[in-house]
Amino acid sequence: MLRIISIILLAVIMFSCSNNESEKNNLNAIKKLQVEKDSLKNIIIQNKTQMKKQMIRSLTFQDNNAENAMNFYIELFDNSKVINIKRWGKEQPDMEGKIMQATFELDGNLFMCSDSPAIHDWNFTPAVSIYLECENENEIKRLFSKLSENGKVMMSIDYDYGFSKKFGFVQDQYGVSWQLNLQ
Repeated sequence: MLRIISIILLAVIMFSCSNNESEKNNLNAIKKLQVEKDSLKNIIIQNKTQMKKQMIRSLTFQDNNAENAMNFYIELFDNSKVINIKRWGKEQPDMEGKIMQATFELDGNLFMCSDSPAIHDWNFTPAVSIYLECENENEIKRLFSKLSENGKVMMSIDYDYGFSKKFGFVQDQYGVSWQLNLQ
């Protein structure tokens, strides 16, 4: 009987020790998860702060072409997507379904666009343009060709301006100006 009690006592001690070790392992795992959670939380806060500080290009269309232009640009550039679209509703009957505000990304760069219900005395101007440093000759030729289609060539890529390998300046079919450069 003493021997059975000794075995039971030994089993309880071993079980107790293994539970203790298991608890220590669980506590360590919980601490690691907490550190990881805090780290991820800091990254999210940092990203939100950076997003708030980022300057976003905003394109206002007076001809109800915001959606067409946005989709054209998204197809033209890699790593591009629509992030959010808010449309005009019944409160603006002549604009219903048009873009009140859309946010989209072109190769990691944030843009906004909207269809303006009011017709303004201004429109896009080449004095403010989107500048893009191209990676190679194929890219500058492709972009120049697509952006100038039904648009206006202001400086051809076929001319050597002396400040880069290739440079082109176009106004696309939606009136937005683009400077394309290849160093």
